[in-house]
Amino acid sequence: MNAIIQTVDTADGPFTILADDRQRVLASGWTADHQAVLSRLAEPRRPESVVEGETDAAASALAYYDGDLAAIDAVAVAQAGTELQLAGWAALRDIEPGSPLTYTSFAARLDNPRAVRAAASICARNAPALFVPCHRVLRTDGSLGGFAWGLPVKRSLLAREAAAA
Repeated sequence: MNAIIQTVDTADGPFTILADDRQRVLASGWTADHQAVLSRLAEPRRPESVVEGETDAAASALAYYDGDLAAIDAVAVAQAGTELQLAGWAALRDIEPGSPLTYTSFAARLDNPRAVRAAASICARNAPALFVPCHRVLRTDGSLGGFAWGLPVKRSLLAREAAAA
């Protein structure tokens, strides 16, 4: 598989998008370090070659930052995982901006309310950040919990979405 990588400037810093040759986002994150984005993918899922270029998803990310929070919803992603992970990543895309869930509520959406650790793991293993909005899941006490790209970015994304909601 071949891939395209592009970094754009956002209010939260550089945002890098890795897309396959069909323009599906494989991984993304708030860094200019291409290797950091590639490392979000398991070794067998990493592309054979990566070239810098333009991704279709970049325009959607920039539109999101310009206030069109729905711009990320239609971006195609390509993820591989277990049946539960795939269901979880699909469910993350259904969380409305400005209406974050707790890990417990997210687990309940997956029809397994006691699978809180599995819900957290689904978020932690989410490679196409922003486009699959794992930042919209919080700890049961309402605190931020973890985020691969840092809590300041997660806080900023949630504040942006709350203000627009």
